[in-house]
Amino acid sequence: MGSMLGRIISTTTTSTTSNTFDSVERLRLLAKEWRENGKDDGTFAQMAEYAASLSNEEIQSVARAFTHFLALANTAEAHHRTRKNRTYMASKSLEEVPLALMDKRDSCGGVIPELLQRGGENAVRPSDVYESLCSQQVELVLTAHPTEVNKRTILQKKKTVLELLSKADEIRAGGRDKSYEASLLLQDLECQISSLWQSDEVARAKPSPQEEARRGMLVLESVLWEALPEFLEKLSYTMQRELGGEEYALPLTACPIKFSSWMGGDRDGNPNVTPDVTREVVWRNRVQSAELIIKEVHALIDELTVLNCTDAFRAVVGNSDEAREPYRYFLRQIRHKLEHTRKWADSYLDDSEPTISATQDDVYMNKQQLLDDLIMVYDSLVETNNGNMTKGRLTHLIRNVASFGVTLCALDVRQESTRHTEALDAITRHLGIGSYAEWDETTRISWLSQEMTSKRPLLRYGDWNDASELFSSTVVDTLETFAMIAECQEESLGAYVISQATTPSDVMAVSLLQRNAGVSQPLRVVPLFETLDDLNGATKTMETLYSTAAYVGSLVNRKQEIMIGYSDSAKDAGRLAASWAQYETQEALAAQAKKYQIDLTFFHGKGGTVGRGGNPSTFNAILSHAPDTINGNFRVTEQGEMIYQNFGHKERAERTLDIYTAAVLAEKQLERPAPTENQRALMNKLSQISCDAYRQIVRGDDRFVPYFRSATPELELSSLNIGSRPAKRKASGGVESLRAIPWIFAWTQTRLNLPTWLGVGQAIDELLSSEEYAEDLRKMYKEWDSFRTTIDLVEMVLAKSEPDVAKHYEDVLVSDPLAKELGSEIRNVHLNTERAVLELAGHETLGENNELLARVLKVRNPYVDCLNVLQAETLKRLRSVPDDEGTSERKKLLNDALLTTITGIANGMGNT
Repeated sequence: MGSMLGRIISTTTTSTTSNTFDSVERLRLLAKEWRENGKDDGTFAQMAEYAASLSNEEIQSVARAFTHFLALANTAEAHHRTRKNRTYMASKSLEEVPLALMDKRDSCGGVIPELLQRGGENAVRPSDVYESLCSQQVELVLTAHPTEVNKRTILQKKKTVLELLSKADEIRAGGRDKSYEASLLLQDLECQISSLWQSDEVARAKPSPQEEARRGMLVLESVLWEALPEFLEKLSYTMQRELGGEEYALPLTACPIKFSSWMGGDRDGNPNVTPDVTREVVWRNRVQSAELIIKEVHALIDELTVLNCTDAFRAVVGNSDEAREPYRYFLRQIRHKLEHTRKWADSYLDDSEPTISATQDDVYMNKQQLLDDLIMVYDSLVETNNGNMTKGRLTHLIRNVASFGVTLCALDVRQESTRHTEALDAITRHLGIGSYAEWDETTRISWLSQEMTSKRPLLRYGDWNDASELFSSTVVDTLETFAMIAECQEESLGAYVISQATTPSDVMAVSLLQRNAGVSQPLRVVPLFETLDDLNGATKTMETLYSTAAYVGSLVNRKQEIMIGYSDSAKDAGRLAASWAQYETQEALAAQAKKYQIDLTFFHGKGGTVGRGGNPSTFNAILSHAPDTINGNFRVTEQGEMIYQNFGHKERAERTLDIYTAAVLAEKQLERPAPTENQRALMNKLSQISCDAYRQIVRGDDRFVPYFRSATPELELSSLNIGSRPAKRKASGGVESLRAIPWIFAWTQTRLNLPTWLGVGQAIDELLSSEEYAEDLRKMYKEWDSFRTTIDLVEMVLAKSEPDVAKHYEDVLVSDPLAKELGSEIRNVHLNTERAVLELAGHETLGENNELLARVLKVRNPYVDCLNVLQAETLKRLRSVPDDEGTSERKKLLNDALLTTITGIANGMGNT
């Protein structure tokens, strides 16, 4: 595909970009030569000089070419992985009982038999595995973080390219390489790549939260609606194959995989997410769900022409002529009710008041109502020996309704704790009982407990309109958000997540505000512990809550959910200290919940990058969690670009679902030892050293902020049209107020990846240099999987980092001599970290045990190197544009070029 893109570029140029292909080749060959010559300064200088000689238009065009090359490389790699899996499964199809899922370590097809083979005290019975799979649940929460830099239309074109590559495999397998069919496919592929090249990949305006939600829902509608039930059917087949027959089939309404969303509900620091926005997204989700189900029911009406049914089913449909074909008659009634459901939901999207009636007889309010109807059809077919007719569409639809419901996915609401404090302060002052914001924690908890058990509301809807001097616009927005929650139909919303939760009153405040608004089925109240201090104080906060009768009484079935923030804690304390704090905190919270007989679920707020808690090996990442902290329930965010990477096409989506399911099953059934006291002592020491070293630079060095702001594109990121949310929670403030996403994103662009490794090398080096700790540290790396996983991830990021490229950004963009001095010191720390990690791992070179990574880097690095040089030049030119020039054509063009390079580098760097 690369050569095809090259031909297209050389034949579809404009007058201002006629030399694009030649410029691309010139830079690419220089980059390749630079690496082959041991990264000599002279060749890199030639690259920089050539980039500087290009016009703004040429920079944009050349950057687009490299970006598309990398995007196509990603597509080809994704297809290759799928093809390898397909080939592997084909080799297993000759077995007497063929496989439905791969028999590998990270697949249910491998985990289930491996568990059953264990003997002695670790023996696992088939019934144990069956019960686990029927009761466990992985909930994947889609979030609209601005790391997906590709437009929706571009993603759709890439999906089409993937489909064409799969068709090409089929033609090749059939020996039809030279056929007319093959030539047509080649034409289609060239057409798609040509369309990609000639499309505008730059977003011209920031997406609204509603647009982000629609883009996020695309993967549910176009991929997962088909992939999820197919995976569940394969899982059911595998369970029967491995566990011992039909009695071990996965129940039709079992829900081992579930999807939720933050898109349109996450208002933390995003003023664009208003109550009206959330309301619109909730109703649109119902409309989309109804439309998907209607299509399936319509097809079933055509399929199920059978006349025979059970007496019970006949009693329901009656004996009229219209009901002669009982299933078609009943399904038409279902379709009619679904169409009314769609119209009812759609009426809420209009500006006018909805006029369509809504009772349980008219519309499907919840998924159980629809499931009852569909299962009635299923049971009648089975009981009349027509079970074969339930296979396929009907079974798939029942599984989809069980998983997606009638809302497609539930929407979480997230808001920062200070907004609730502000709202309650306005209410208490309005009531004349003092200032809630000025009360101490004991007084707050006492008052909150009293009001949570009171039957009278604190405030009636709209009272705030008559006291504008007390109720600011942000307070009104908060109170109207709770009023909106009270209006929403059941199953529309999921959890209420409180960011920056630091005290028990932060959690109880949300419970009270829901009660005050009249929420009939309160959302789960989920504190999010983000910073190192928050994590260390989490058990104290929850101890107070579990000891407060009013709070425990508000928990439904004594269920509590707690969110762990991986991104902000790593930004606060560094990757190593944060990961250990997350581990210990989850251990302590799980033990505490058990003591109080609380059913605890952790919600893991991870990003795709290693610096934000991500791990390209999902299976290993889940097994690295502290023992007895998951227990069959795993809720985790799928953020930004990871949504497309993991669920962008059907086969990849099925594989991702398989890995998650297998990992949670293995985590529950496998005995995993907790760290020893000696290992804990080592981790505490490593954590403290690494945190101090990290903070000494990031917080304690006055040169750091000027260096960060000038040597990376951080300042420019907020002006680009990537996401709807501002880059900072507050308009003012420095690095501490910067969100974790642009913090990581900026360092990724310059290839330094500082947040992932800073502090790690200093900690390892100090302990390896000590006779007291060196041998124990090496032993811990060999014997403790969780620690080894963390260090191996750091090694992977170091292998993908490029300090020489980061130095080029400094040379071009940093003018402050003190900031330059710090840059040099940081690169020395990077070098020392490489040495320390290699010594601990016993490796000669970074990533030497990862052959695939080495091959990928060899192909990608020259392209990303070129984009880095182009980006540094673009930033230099952008920063020289006078402020009074505003949005001139020159500035627009340079911003386009910058966003193009950002997209390309993000495509090239992948999971870093």
